[in-house]
Amino acid sequence: MLPITLAEVAAVTGGRLHRATGDEVVTAVEFDTRALAAGGLFVALPGERVDGHDYAGAALAAGAVGVLAGREVDAPAVIAPPVPDRATGSYLAATDPDGHGAAVLAALARLAGASVARLPGCTVVGVTGSSGKTSTKDLLAAVLAPLGETVAPPGSFNNELGLPWTALRAGAGTRHLVLEFSARGAGHIAALAAAVPPRIGVVLNVGSAHLGEFGSPAAIAQAKGELVEALPEDGVAVLNADDPAVAAMGIRTAARVVLTGRHPNAHVRAEDVHVDAGRARFTLVAPGGSAAVALRLVGEHHVANALSAAAVALELGGTPDGVARALSTAEPASRWRMELTERPDGVTVVNDAYNANPESMRAALSALASIGTGRRTWAVLGRIGELGEGSDAAHAQVAAVARELGIDQVVAVGAPEYGAGREVPDVDAALALLDAELRPGDVVLVKASRAAGLERLAAALTDPSRMEGAR
Repeated sequence: MLPITLAEVAAVTGGRLHRATGDEVVTAVEFDTRALAAGGLFVALPGERVDGHDYAGAALAAGAVGVLAGREVDAPAVIAPPVPDRATGSYLAATDPDGHGAAVLAALARLAGASVARLPGCTVVGVTGSSGKTSTKDLLAAVLAPLGETVAPPGSFNNELGLPWTALRAGAGTRHLVLEFSARGAGHIAALAAAVPPRIGVVLNVGSAHLGEFGSPAAIAQAKGELVEALPEDGVAVLNADDPAVAAMGIRTAARVVLTGRHPNAHVRAEDVHVDAGRARFTLVAPGGSAAVALRLVGEHHVANALSAAAVALELGGTPDGVARALSTAEPASRWRMELTERPDGVTVVNDAYNANPESMRAALSALASIGTGRRTWAVLGRIGELGEGSDAAHAQVAAVARELGIDQVVAVGAPEYGAGREVPDVDAALALLDAELRPGDVVLVKASRAAGLERLAAALTDPSRMEGAR
């Protein structure tokens, strides 16, 4: 971020100075005291176990010049003004009874917007979708980096805290700021886009993630389309032509529309798609020419993600050849997303345990079948969350897909909804089963919604200290 004084922070956030001269200069913003250094502004937020306001002193000791707070603290601070809808929709709602956290988040959003507005040479790119947001964000970072300094969030920093925090990483030399937009309800994306307005918006797909919260696929589509509604007339909406719900969003934006996909009408499309051992090859076809792409990411579903990233890069000065090279060298950058590990005993573990919805489950199972051609395959699946009344049917459909794909073993971990032939109650039981029955050459997919905690199973299966005896 560009340096800013505490007085200026107070001015742009509508807050008031507390125990501060206002001349203190902020050069970075952090919500974790362990990441603070000299010139930092500490963002104090309430949590399930601790309240960040109680760590104001530790923040100063770590080098912070002040605190962005919702109440008075024993440190130089900017006290954020209260907000009327303090808990509505916020991920802090359960831990923020006094509204201090909501006030801080609202102030942080205003600070991020003001900071990015001071960077006229920076193009903001937003990406949303029911699945694939984080992988596409990583691909965007890979294809845009050769074209200029690019800032993108680590992992899934896509909510009221993560998005402005990422925006505040952009500085004087930043040409591209990639932001991931998530939603748990109507208006969430619109609010994030109002805080840090994108000029290019990417919508990947409309699936059933968070269906229990939204109520219907139509409501999900309405929410995802808030991103393209926020684009300016000189902006660009990159829409997936292969998803009718996404393609239909073209009428909701004033921006120019670029279609991506395998559909013949797509402006940026994939032809001659082939999948070998779970990794896709295709010909990237665009108005400026064509080029061969060989993805290193596991899963055919990454073709759509790669096309979206390619369309953005081409809009920002990339060439088909250059974009194809960047896509073909891009490695997985975020943890627990089709993360492939070859064990010393010949077992392959695919850790896709970060999150799940029915669509991403089908994509992961398809990748498992491709990777496991001629080998024994295991799908170790946990519960898919936030599906609402259709949860049981959705789980049964995933199990049916596994059968159709010829997956040899389906193990349901604490999720009887799958109706799988093998059920275990928890991670420990699943690990015991796999330790006893896995043999060289097997391929194991571990996937569930984050709440299931199956990343612990994947970590144990790939723990080098446990594998010593297998060498």
